[in-house]
Amino acid sequence: MLTKDFYYNLPPESIAQVPMKPRDYSKLMVLDCENQTISHKKFFDVVNFLKPGDLLVVNNSKVFRARLTAKKDETKFEIFLLRPDGENWIVLARPGKKLSIKDVINFEDDVSAEVVSKKEDGTVVIKFSISHDEVFAYTQKHGSVPVPPYVKEAPDDADDYQTVYAKETGSVAAPTAGFHFTPELMNKLRDKGVNIAHVTLHVGLGTFRPVMTEKVEDHEMHEEWVEVNEETAQMINQTKENRGRVVAVGTTSVRSLEAAAQIPQSRHGGMSPFAKGGIQSFSGFTNLFITPGDEFRVVDVMITNFHLPESTLIMLVSAFAQSKMCGDDEGRKFVLNAYQEAINNEYRFYSFGDAMILF
Repeated sequence: MLTKDFYYNLPPESIAQVPMKPRDYSKLMVLDCENQTISHKKFFDVVNFLKPGDLLVVNNSKVFRARLTAKKDETKFEIFLLRPDGENWIVLARPGKKLSIKDVINFEDDVSAEVVSKKEDGTVVIKFSISHDEVFAYTQKHGSVPVPPYVKEAPDDADDYQTVYAKETGSVAAPTAGFHFTPELMNKLRDKGVNIAHVTLHVGLGTFRPVMTEKVEDHEMHEEWVEVNEETAQMINQTKENRGRVVAVGTTSVRSLEAAAQIPQSRHGGMSPFAKGGIQSFSGFTNLFITPGDEFRVVDVMITNFHLPESTLIMLVSAFAQSKMCGDDEGRKFVLNAYQEAINNEYRFYSFGDAMILF
């Protein structure tokens, strides 16, 4: 499978620069994968595509102000925090070539960090002079919102780059499919009989790192931290038992649930619970890379945004479509056709853009 097979040409004017207000007035493309049909709605119409007994699963990770500035002598650095790693932090540093092991970089308020190591993937490991909790507090005061490079200006209101249900701090990029939900819309879903559960996947380099290999299977995903707690696992089990559908909001929720479903059987002694229609709770790191041909064990319906060409995310969406269809390459073709139709119909793309629902 070639990376270039997931390319499409996007006009720059199609990239959304500001969030939609109200959030649920964004466009919603409806993809019936089995019947290969496409229709166009508003996001608040999503209520009509969910059923009583369905379970909506959202990623409650909260973005922190991960972009910092630092100095070593007269050289200024941009330090982009990715995640804690034991006592250290894994970061992206610019210009990283000017950092060596044991160098000390200085931040405001007498905070410093020592370079512990430099990795082949371009990341840098540093050790702060303060604790992890103090680092998060420091970023809240001195950091900036890490909006993607294709967004020219960060929103004036930092809450515009958070979901309304964000709770667990740890992401360096937002799980953007959740941007479209409002408290009122979620209440409408509850009133209809749709249940809501939470997972946590702290978005890091694994989600947004571009695929640089010619062959898809040669790409290596970075690990990201995931938690599917016992309450959510039980809600999924109950939903499956009652023949309801698990509706995942965003690729991060999809990866969280499918990672939990792939827990080795030996950890539970005997048959994997999902062999009988269930799922186990899970907490840890995952580098799950979902591509066309992979099986989806948990997710029945997916809500997602429009993603960059040749990204792991468009590959995942293509894989989901493929899982609903016959033919070896029909999912990828259907998704790329939908993307072209979105461009033709002036959909807004990427983080602040419009959405699609696939079933």
